[in-house]
Amino acid sequence: MPTPGLILTGAKVRTLDPARPYATAVAVRDGVIAAVGDESDVRDWRGPGTEVVALEGAHLVPGLVDAHSHPVWGLDMATGVDLSGVTDLAGLRAALAAAERIDGWVIGHALDHNAFEGRPVDRTLIEDVLAGAPAFLRLYDGHSALATGAALAAAGVTGPRSFAQRSEVVCDAEGRPTGHLVEHAAMDLLAPVLPRPSYAARRARLVELLSAMAATGLTGAHVMDAGDAELVGSVAGETVLPVRLRFAPWCMPGVDETGLAELIALQGSGGRHWQVGGVKFFMDGTVEGGTAWLEHADCHGQGTEAFWPDPEAYAAAVRHLHTAGVRTATHAIGDAAVRHALDVVAALGPTGRDRHRIEHIETAPDDLLPRFAELGVAASMQPPHTAYTRADGTDQWSRRLGTTRAAHAWRLRDLRDAGAIVALGSDWPIAHYDARAVLATARAPRGAASARGAGLTGLEALEGCTSHAARAAGEAEVAGRIAVGYRADLTALALDPVEAPADELLETPVSLTVTGGHVVHRGD
Repeated sequence: MPTPGLILTGAKVRTLDPARPYATAVAVRDGVIAAVGDESDVRDWRGPGTEVVALEGAHLVPGLVDAHSHPVWGLDMATGVDLSGVTDLAGLRAALAAAERIDGWVIGHALDHNAFEGRPVDRTLIEDVLAGAPAFLRLYDGHSALATGAALAAAGVTGPRSFAQRSEVVCDAEGRPTGHLVEHAAMDLLAPVLPRPSYAARRARLVELLSAMAATGLTGAHVMDAGDAELVGSVAGETVLPVRLRFAPWCMPGVDETGLAELIALQGSGGRHWQVGGVKFFMDGTVEGGTAWLEHADCHGQGTEAFWPDPEAYAAAVRHLHTAGVRTATHAIGDAAVRHALDVVAALGPTGRDRHRIEHIETAPDDLLPRFAELGVAASMQPPHTAYTRADGTDQWSRRLGTTRAAHAWRLRDLRDAGAIVALGSDWPIAHYDARAVLATARAPRGAASARGAGLTGLEALEGCTSHAARAAGEAEVAGRIAVGYRADLTALALDPVEAPADELLETPVSLTVTGGHVVHRGD
């Protein structure tokens, strides 16, 4: 064996490789795993230029992957005052009154729908504490926002608008905007006038964010947007990206053949530790926003329409990309959206069905669960989202769905039992990117999912961030296990992520993170 560049020794290695489940030492050369063995093998592996890292009993597993994240697009989403700690209207008003201005604006993010205490989202609830400053507040789900009158006026938004996708400028009975902007196209009306960080600031924030992600054990992320190729390419050209990024640019309603051809042409482009691999669709929005596509209306009489006004147009776009060999990921939260996405894959025929995945799947009836395994469709889910709900059903998510559908929430356990691939992620900045929190909440779901005992085992949770994430991305032959020839993406934790209690796992130190053979994080 040629001399490795890096040897990790003294570890308790859980490989997820059936041929050799456990080891104590791993050798890395040129970004891939060159050998897996025991302490007795290290002397033969070592050469004059080899770096040897003694892990002193740490638990080494395949590199953890966030199967749904927005680390570049999220830089803009997570701008301004963090409102995630706000729990009621009084707290919101106090936070806004004290918020620092950004070029004269108040910008906020991560605002929980529950903070409005059941009231409609309306600018009149907050405008008097802003002293006339324009404000734009993103709700936590990323699919809606609240804009004040001054902000709407700056963007020239004075009444309802029509969109090619399911979006809405919510207006009162007299046709005046309430400030509630629902879905992407409506929120994008404010984009031209919102303050935007400089290129240098965004670049610095990206480097800082990816380093922070690696410090939680993350070695990769499936990025469910196009990101910013210029920004990512520039950073990757000058330094090692601590987290490997796999982008899936959006395909939106109204796309034509030229647009589809452009998405196909992007596939495989990228650089070191980043690549375009797939296309992202939206079949619906969110439960709290009233835009999840449901088989029966929610308790507000909403949720019966798809994000694509013509769902068959979505099917046609998926077929076009499927024929070109492109992988797809479809955002589908409501039961009708999940069913339609599965039906579209079923109609593609038996070849290549495993190139497709569905994101979120927050509520689904029993009959849909076995279809994931039957069709080879991966279920991509975000356990930390359960923290936005409450076990007693008093949250907006549960109230909108009603008791019966809320009881079919985040069916991680049921999907695994049905034989599905279940990949796990955070959806940062919707929830925190900490990989340990993803593992822990997969095992011990919170809120509406907690009463059902719907958690995964420690091994299943680990697989969700490693081998199942790799399968969902079509990378099972190169990633997701510690075996010769696989990527040298590795995570070392002080505690065993399979056996340690979920609450202890949240705080366990990350001893080492290795991405592509590069040590990108060392614990204290």
